[in-house]
Amino acid sequence: MNVRNCKKCGKIFTYVAGPPICPQCREASEKKFDEVKTYIRENPKASIPQISTDCEVETHQIQQWIREERLVFADDSPVGIPCEKCGAMIHTGKYCEKCKAELATGLNASIAKPEMPKPEPKKDFRNNPAMRFLK
Repeated sequence: MNVRNCKKCGKIFTYVAGPPICPQCREASEKKFDEVKTYIRENPKASIPQISTDCEVETHQIQQWIREERLVFADDSPVGIPCEKCGAMIHTGKYCEKCKAELATGLNASIAKPEMPKPEPKKDFRNNPAMRFLK
């Protein structure tokens, strides 16, 4: 059994998986997420600081939801976070499309493809003038 203290409230709880917060704080976080999601639907042009102030949620929590791809913004939305690799503004995830493609290409190139063994040519003993002895 894995027992931990909640990072938000400090209570002791049995940790199973995910972020190290107790079930009560997790439920409260999910309610805040639903509140933020509803607010964004009603106010699609709102910025992260405005969302944070109006919904009483920390900006880093909103950014975390964006990085986890739980919140996705339209291309014309003013909300954006920097790509973790190149710094370009993106609307969801950790990387922009260009960096995702570069990472995928790099990973594919790093995976060694097994080489097929080259078949050795068979020796033709019929045309060989050397004498053979059988024992």
